Amino acid sequence: MRRNGLILAVFALVATGLLMFTQHLTADRIAAQQRNELMRTLHELIPDASYNNDLYADCTQVHAPEALGSQSQQPIYRARLHGQPVALAIRTTAPDGYSGDIHLLVAIANSGTVLGARVLEHRETPGLGDKIDVRRSDWIESFANEQVQSATDPRWEVRRDGGAFDQFSGATITPRAVINAIQRTVVWANQQQAALFALPVTCQSNSPLQEEPAHE
Repeated sequence: MRRNGLILAVFALVATGLLMFTQHLTADRIAAQQRNELMRTLHELIPDASYNNDLYADCTQVHAPEALGSQSQQPIYRARLHGQPVALAIRTTAPDGYSGDIHLLVAIANSGTVLGARVLEHRETPGLGDKIDVRRSDWIESFANEQVQSATDPRWEVRRDGGAFDQFSGATITPRAVINAIQRTVVWANQQQAALFALPVTCQSNSPLQEEPAHE
């Protein structure tokens, strides 16, 4: 039994070592893929012709759990044209999804208009809640060119609750969570717009989707 235990321990150590080595070899590739996916999403939400700065590099991080739904710092990407503010793309979280956190990227023009939103990560039910993903349906595109008048704007609800946005058949919790997250993010961003554009660059360029622990 002692011999078998030693053999199992050796196999476990070898397997762990191989896993760590593989992760090390693929870390840069994964980071590059994440960056490319993020850039593709940013370009979808903010028209290229509307800014001339490096959108990915002009990034800051903020700790705003009530507005952005996470205790972690969230990245904000800033679009500028000849140095003048054009739009913000903010990573935000809906903590009340049916199956847990839903991470989104919300783009807001300097005028306060929503340019669009995309879901970055989720664990919602396939065939029901996953319709928030643009690869599954065009539902998330319905927020483009919308405005939020206030935190109590009655339009920002699903139609079942008297609002302007569709829910999914058999799945209302998920769209409610996304709508609420976008609404509070936009309200907060419009209130903090000047301050957000003035913050220094603080994001780590090699990890576009990484959330840093909040610093008190």
